[in-house]
Amino acid sequence: MRVSRSLTIKQMAMVSAVSVLFIFIFIVVQLFHFVQQSRYDTASQMEKIAHSVRIPLSAAILKADIPQAESILNQIQPSGIISRADVVLPNQFQALRQSFAPERPIPMWIARLFELPVQISLPLYSLERPANPQPLAYLVLQADSWRMYKFIISTISTLLTTYLLLALILSVAISWSINRLIVHPIRNIAREIDNLSPHDAASHQLKLPALHHDDEIGMLVRSYNRNQQMTLRLHDEMSAMSTRHVVSELPNKALLLALLEQLTADDKKSALIVIASETLQDAAGVLNEEQREMLLLTLVEKIKSVLPPNMVLAQLSGNDFGIIAHGVQDAWAAMALAKQILAVLNEKLPIQSISLKPTASIGIAMYLGGLTAEQLYRRAVSAAFSARRHGKNQIQFFDPEQMEIAQRHLTQEHDLLTALDNQQFAIWLQPQVNMRTREVVSAEVLLRMQQPDGSWALPEGLIARIEDCGLMFTIGNWVLEESCRVLAGWQSQGITMPLCVNISAHQLLHEEMGSSLLELLVRYRIQPGMLILEVTESHRIDDPKKAISVLRPLRKAGVRIALDDFGMGYASLRHLHHLKALPVDVLKLDKSFVDGLPDDNAMAGVIIGMAKTLGLKLVAEGIENQAQCDWLLSEGVTLAQGYLFSRALTLKEFDARYLSTTQQ
Repeated sequence: MRVSRSLTIKQMAMVSAVSVLFIFIFIVVQLFHFVQQSRYDTASQMEKIAHSVRIPLSAAILKADIPQAESILNQIQPSGIISRADVVLPNQFQALRQSFAPERPIPMWIARLFELPVQISLPLYSLERPANPQPLAYLVLQADSWRMYKFIISTISTLLTTYLLLALILSVAISWSINRLIVHPIRNIAREIDNLSPHDAASHQLKLPALHHDDEIGMLVRSYNRNQQMTLRLHDEMSAMSTRHVVSELPNKALLLALLEQLTADDKKSALIVIASETLQDAAGVLNEEQREMLLLTLVEKIKSVLPPNMVLAQLSGNDFGIIAHGVQDAWAAMALAKQILAVLNEKLPIQSISLKPTASIGIAMYLGGLTAEQLYRRAVSAAFSARRHGKNQIQFFDPEQMEIAQRHLTQEHDLLTALDNQQFAIWLQPQVNMRTREVVSAEVLLRMQQPDGSWALPEGLIARIEDCGLMFTIGNWVLEESCRVLAGWQSQGITMPLCVNISAHQLLHEEMGSSLLELLVRYRIQPGMLILEVTESHRIDDPKKAISVLRPLRKAGVRIALDDFGMGYASLRHLHHLKALPVDVLKLDKSFVDGLPDDNAMAGVIIGMAKTLGLKLVAEGIENQAQCDWLLSEGVTLAQGYLFSRALTLKEFDARYLSTTQQ
């Protein structure tokens, strides 16, 4: 067994990297300490020298004897640490300068970092000091910066050499210890397992390494040995059972017919799917008994993996299976399930030393009432034989009309997905305005589809087709992402206008709805309150508790919730207890109640009063004339949308009409 990079190299690199990091920190700290100590020592020496010449230098300056003063300053030169001495008068006039060593340049960054050169200043007084003496001048001594620079370089070299050598010693020592205690035992175990022959693998037992009886490596070896023993016992038990006993746990044909009789007696719409496996039939003369049993077990497990818990799988013969698809009431849903089954059955299977790609023929009979169990069974079997006659991996319905319906549905699904991929869907915006000020305060996102003539519209029945094809979450999630992209663009321009997006009950109750929308909010950094979900209540929400569990985390994340088409469906006046439980911020008064205003205002008045009682904001939909607008304003409703204000606009038109003026 070979590894691309040894664990020893990795641990050595890690130890060395950590050591170098701490060495760098230690060197910096100690270097600054040593340099500061050297600065202090240098300044102390210069102060002693300055005090030794202070009195005679003061006398010479008092007498204005410049030669004598220069002679006194020259006495400082033998000390070797001073590069320059200056006598400066109180008015900052330089009276005398004496240089003892040529100035050699040092790097600017070192001079700034360590505050070089070192200087001291000592006041010179008259020998006869008055009560408040004033200095005659100042003696300024400057240390040799080059000497300090050589000390810094020498210190860095010494520290670096010492600590790197220490790090090397520690890295080698630690790595050697880890290598002997951990890497070698693990490497030996891995090599031993890798070199096992297939015959010995099942009964293999590892030997406990020396010095590792009571640590994690010993625990690993003991766990491996125990798992090997359990696997061996399980293998023996499985070998003792024939596949016939395992498969006998499935219902047989007689039990399937009994279950079908119960289904027809209850008159529940469903489907019966018969699977005829050509591979099991053809394997009779190719595979031995053990291989065929393994193939049969594998195919059964694959079929079970795609079936919901409420469906029944039965074995009709050595090669055929039957499925009672409870809850499947539409031909397209039965076709979709059959396609899933066929997809998993067609996956390649390694059976010992043989690689197979199983095939099957599937027949479907829909139960919509008026059939006996025997008739339903014979129809499904007949459809399976018809599928086999058409070739391998075919799916056929007994009823050609149902086959046509399923294929038409699958074609619609393909067309919708193709339209989505080809950017034939778009979102348009309809403004929501404050009717008193006619100011646009928000906008509703509306779905549009490109027509054959190039125009954009919402075809009649499009939403229903999307729901029937099971694509509501896919396309609805695309609408949400496009809306978040628009909001993110507005936010980058400083525009804080909320967007309202419709979601249906199908989309709301999808298992990935909450997590998907929260991920979009984070990815596009949508500010709280900028996205409003309009839950359409004209379709029944079968699981209000689940809806609440989805909406509450979204509301905590800053998403506002509106109930659309209020008064028309599930959350109508008969279901106020559900309305109270929902985390709703806004009610939208349906257009059907607005159309009759101001004459027919009974229902509109009730809903307006309800919104006020519950403390909810109310938005009126479908305002088409000024009379409707005036009546709503008189009732305290200020927010509305409709053709009176504007039709739905493209993003570009909406930006030009409403946002460009806002930015200006």
